[in-house]
Amino acid sequence: MAGFSIKTRLSKNFKSVLNIRRYIHAHHELDGKYLLPGFIDAHSHIGLWEEGVNEPVSSDGNEWTDPVTADVRAIDGFNPEDAAIERALSGGITTVMIVPGSANPVGGQGAIIKFKSKIVDEMIIREPAGLKMAFGENPKRVYGDQKKTPLTRLGVAAVIRAYFTRVQDYMKKKENVQKDGKHFVERDLKLEAGEKVLKGEMPARIHAHRYDDILTASRIAEEFGFKFVIEHGTEGYKIVDTLKAKKIPVVVGPLLTFRTKRELKDMTMESIKILNSYGILTALMCDHPVIPLEYASVQAAAAMRQGAKTEDLLKMLTINPATILGIENRVGSIENGKDADVVVWSGHPFDMKSRVEKVYIEGKKVFE
Repeated sequence: MAGFSIKTRLSKNFKSVLNIRRYIHAHHELDGKYLLPGFIDAHSHIGLWEEGVNEPVSSDGNEWTDPVTADVRAIDGFNPEDAAIERALSGGITTVMIVPGSANPVGGQGAIIKFKSKIVDEMIIREPAGLKMAFGENPKRVYGDQKKTPLTRLGVAAVIRAYFTRVQDYMKKKENVQKDGKHFVERDLKLEAGEKVLKGEMPARIHAHRYDDILTASRIAEEFGFKFVIEHGTEGYKIVDTLKAKKIPVVVGPLLTFRTKRELKDMTMESIKILNSYGILTALMCDHPVIPLEYASVQAAAAMRQGAKTEDLLKMLTINPATILGIENRVGSIENGKDADVVVWSGHPFDMKSRVEKVYIEGKKVFE
């Protein structure tokens, strides 16, 4: 493919909408451009904290009325007309996982979506796709201000343990009823979500910045036998041997931002280089709206200043988040049989002068 500076296999079948090889040869204005897979952000609040809406009562990301809100679903608060979505496309983002915020130890269910429609049901790749949980300062602050549990890290861990203990009891009760040939009529949507986690049907997505919180999350996951992903992982670079040994994936970030609380005091861009050098499966998040999604490539480019490799950073925006989300068979690279989610850049995406010229999702042009 003359004129394309990206080392990847090009799809022969562009989702029956475009034959990419013929298209490239027929459109010489693409010579010298960069063709990349659509970028993926595996942790986002886009559409939940809408652009231009700042008031807590107006946002729909945190149901901070109860420490355990496992029954809430991100898609029910998502606004497909959030102005930030069009801007995210202008930054080459095509797929995100939307998750509730981190006010609650058990915060609710996330969904993987593509920016291909104005109807959320048509955007969904997988839902539910993970149960959001949170350790550290956020739940402490929210419920400490209300003089309710959890006030401390001890309390956060206790709330989560108590929740999964109830889930185990619920599963056993359901099993016993069904063994007797009876219909189980005591369904509890909060516990149903936890049952999916304990059965391995979806992972826990665990907000944790400090390395001791990461280790507490790992300890509880091992106690109850469920899979999890660490979200943020700000101090993950301090325990890389443990992350590697336990094969814990990390969606790291945002790192191009102000240190707004104590648990961010040791935040460093160098963590990207360290995590990748140890072979830890790592993706890069913007935590939109903390960093607007259209600047995902800017955050990645900034990491190069601290020694991160270009190839690692590209993987952190494409195939790595796809793998963490379990959708690598569909997105994250340009290959035969995958969705035709591709972006035409005017230059290398980490060059500050480069712009997104065209975005295709499943072969359909969604941005120009």
